[in-house]
Amino acid sequence: MKSKAILVLGSCLLVLNLTSCGKKKSQFTDAEVFRYNEHSNITSLDPAFAKDQRNIWAVNQLYNGLVQLDDSLHVQPGIAKSWTISEDGKTYTFHLRNNVQFHKHSIFGADSTRNVTAHDFTYSFNRLLDEKVASPGGWVLQNVDTYTAENDSVFTINLKQPFPPFLGLLAMKYCSVVPKEAVETFGNEFRANPIGTGPFQHKLWVENTKLVLRKNPLYFEIDAIGKPLPYLEAVAVTFLPDKQSEFLQFIQGNLDFMKSLDASYKDEILATDGTLQPKYANRIHMQTGAYLNTEYLGIYLEGETSEPTQSKLIRQAINYGFDREKMVKFLRNGIGTPAVNGFIPKGLPSFNNQQGYSYQPQKAKELLAQYIAETGNNNPQITITTNSNYLDLCEFMQRELQKLGLQTKVDVIPPSTLRQGKANGKLPIFRASWIADYPDAENYLSLFYSKNFTPNGPNYTHFKSEAFDQLYEEAVQETNDSKRYQLYQQMDSIIIAEAPIVPLYYDEVIRFTQKNVHGLGINPIDLLNLKRVKKE
Repeated sequence: MKSKAILVLGSCLLVLNLTSCGKKKSQFTDAEVFRYNEHSNITSLDPAFAKDQRNIWAVNQLYNGLVQLDDSLHVQPGIAKSWTISEDGKTYTFHLRNNVQFHKHSIFGADSTRNVTAHDFTYSFNRLLDEKVASPGGWVLQNVDTYTAENDSVFTINLKQPFPPFLGLLAMKYCSVVPKEAVETFGNEFRANPIGTGPFQHKLWVENTKLVLRKNPLYFEIDAIGKPLPYLEAVAVTFLPDKQSEFLQFIQGNLDFMKSLDASYKDEILATDGTLQPKYANRIHMQTGAYLNTEYLGIYLEGETSEPTQSKLIRQAINYGFDREKMVKFLRNGIGTPAVNGFIPKGLPSFNNQQGYSYQPQKAKELLAQYIAETGNNNPQITITTNSNYLDLCEFMQRELQKLGLQTKVDVIPPSTLRQGKANGKLPIFRASWIADYPDAENYLSLFYSKNFTPNGPNYTHFKSEAFDQLYEEAVQETNDSKRYQLYQQMDSIIIAEAPIVPLYYDEVIRFTQKNVHGLGINPIDLLNLKRVKKE
């Protein structure tokens, strides 16, 4: 007999159909439940707070928006079955499906549900912008002038100016539709009582312990042969904070999926070339793919003039002075791509393999010597600040740079302190990463637009260039994709030349699943889609 996932909560034995205590239980087989682990507690199941991956993954099972992204990051219909865009690129008219219903709940009265209408999107967008709600996602509508429900099935959005990545923004989980009845009934506790339209519906959430979702029998999407989605009956999420414990649970078959690679077990599961170790090859399936995440060192450009990194010579010397290929091979077990092509990562259409920084130690020595000759500073010293998760990468750079004569210190601080120091301009060199919010290179290049200085924007380096700003402002209004990509590449070239950052590597999504799991795709924004997953 196949085992069933069981959780003991007080005096109540909970089986994964998760009916209330004391009621008859309809037990599911292991093959009907998808199990995965989150290292950190989910903070909210309200899409208005879907800021972090842990929240986004859960919210993605519970809610839908007007549009969605496929695994190639192409925009596909969601609750909107079709849309048109005006010639000036400013007016978007969405035509909604008439068969999308909210999850069944008593708040809807006798029918226990109702159809989604365009007025629900008006309410949901108003809520996203409501200062009392204080959603971190209100920025996605910053370029929106007005939005209107023309009737129950037509929703119109007018932009202040053309913004070609806008459909990608609408695919973010912030823009999911929520029912007014639920928000007004639960108030602040809507975060723990989610009611949406997604393929799964909320059954149980014991914070830091267990989250259980059940199949939504009313879900509107079907597969290629007309079979209703989703295939699974339930999703069960645990919250083991220790990654080694998660790995052991996965190896023992108690989890169906493991989403990351940690230093504590990377050599156990992967060879140095990035392939599975032979003992796991027949037991585990591994998927890798491009990830819209650039790992880098940021350099604060408005620091003390005595800081060596205020000189472009030193910034370029750092970029030439370490071997990214060796770093990825030996410290990442080949997972990732050395960032030798600028800041825009692989996986975006505008990535064009342009020449960035390769390993040229002699060139780095020459730049260092030029800096010493020009400044008289015979013993330049730099400090790289990181958290413990990336200490090995920074120590590798430290060794490489010190061989060149550039004295390098590595300072390890907690992640929260690192975030604060980065935002406040207190760290001359800081380790950082940028994961795309939406699939357009503008998302990356906005980090160097001078009007986005922290703390009011993501320009942590305080880089400023009139030429860059002019190209950026031109690009965000260019509706022709090929022309816009050329502008992006020109901007990336400026970043390469001025070196306000040190790109390390373009990350990869890596997913491990048990051999009996099928239909779990992979995508460059690492979004977890479970509606097409099957287990044997």
